[in-house]
Amino acid sequence: QAPRPARGRAAEAHLVSPMSAELFLLPALYTIFVWWFGTGVILYLDGLPRWTFPWTMTAATLMLALALGGLAVTADDTRTTAAYLSFTCAVVVWGWQEVAFLLGYVTGSRRTPCPAGSVGWRRAGYALQAVLHHEIALVVLAAAVTAVTWEGANQTGFWTFMVLWVMRQSAKLNVFLGVRNLGEAFLPPHLRYLHSYFTQRPMNGLFPISVIASSLVAAVAWQGAFADGAGRFEATALCLVASLLTLAILEHGFMVLPLRTETLWRWGLRSRERQ
Repeated sequence: QAPRPARGRAAEAHLVSPMSAELFLLPALYTIFVWWFGTGVILYLDGLPRWTFPWTMTAATLMLALALGGLAVTADDTRTTAAYLSFTCAVVVWGWQEVAFLLGYVTGSRRTPCPAGSVGWRRAGYALQAVLHHEIALVVLAAAVTAVTWEGANQTGFWTFMVLWVMRQSAKLNVFLGVRNLGEAFLPPHLRYLHSYFTQRPMNGLFPISVIASSLVAAVAWQGAFADGAGRFEATALCLVASLLTLAILEHGFMVLPLRTETLWRWGLRSRERQ
């Protein structure tokens, strides 16, 4: 479902000027802000008292409906503002499953630690059971995003969700196979049992493949954004998606570096300190 030439209402046919650096800087800064602020808000909400969880889930579900509607409305809109809106709506759709997972509503059939001595495929089976409902929800959401953007000229939201989905799957596999930083500090108390399915080691064989493959895709996306003849809409959309993919690669790097990444979202984790 590759992006098609711009069409629809208010299509912007202006070519990108080599001097318009802000055209590339603004999408990158916006993506960084959405990534950092959105993650912090979700961490803050899942650290609140459990009686707030139904209210949070209800609000997230309403936002999910609005976001899917926004993706449908902007599917044939090729203004730069529509690229931003489509990107934001896709992030909100993704945020719903993050909220549902971290609150404990959509996880899996197994809600206990991995049985001692489990190795190989048996351990992998237990891990899948622990997140199976979450994985099914991702498939359903991906299908919904695809349906409302199908054959639209504005595919920003579709590619945004795909980047989030693929890179999250990569992160899960790498945490399961073994990395230095497991991110257990981000798990709320009611999901701490998931830590037993993680493996701590300097690196695993999949990690370099994940980073190299995603870096090649990011390079192609950035090249397309800066290509001669790219329209403002195309350049903006590619910058948003490429920036998000670059941040996902950075997050992969955090897995193997001796860094405390939770410092970036200390403000979001403060809600847990009050309990």
